[in-house]
Amino acid sequence: MAKVEEWLEELLLNIHDRNFFAKYLGMEIVEIGKGDCVVSMLVTEKHTNIRKVVHGGALVSLADMAMGLACASLGRRVVTLDLNISFMRRAKEGDTVKAFTRVLHKGKTTTVVSGSILDEAGKLLAEARGTFFVTGGYTPEERLTPATEH
Repeated sequence: MAKVEEWLEELLLNIHDRNFFAKYLGMEIVEIGKGDCVVSMLVTEKHTNIRKVVHGGALVSLADMAMGLACASLGRRVVTLDLNISFMRRAKEGDTVKAFTRVLHKGKTTTVVSGSILDEAGKLLAEARGTFFVTGGYTPEERLTPATEH
């Protein structure tokens, strides 16, 4: 994984600290590289469906977060245009799942990203692909103050 610029990594970690939805779901950034990202999530009761396995929507949220961060690691501000996902296996409460994402295409106005969600044993749970619209870019001059606790 190629190293992302230090200022950009710091900015993205700060932005993540302000993302209350990601925090609510327990998403943690494991690694950010240039065009690559790994995000983990511990499956808790709030992530499960009536069958007591991880809800597909929780995995979609994890994929979307990780793929968006892969785009951002290239200095791109993006919004999701399209995201599709195929589920292969389920995870249960107590499992930690990880999304491994990488940019496939960096166009002028769109970025295409793929992602694989794996369980702790490295088994494939889901495969995702997304198209993101570029709304702008990040610059080294941007600074955020640390997020306050709520």
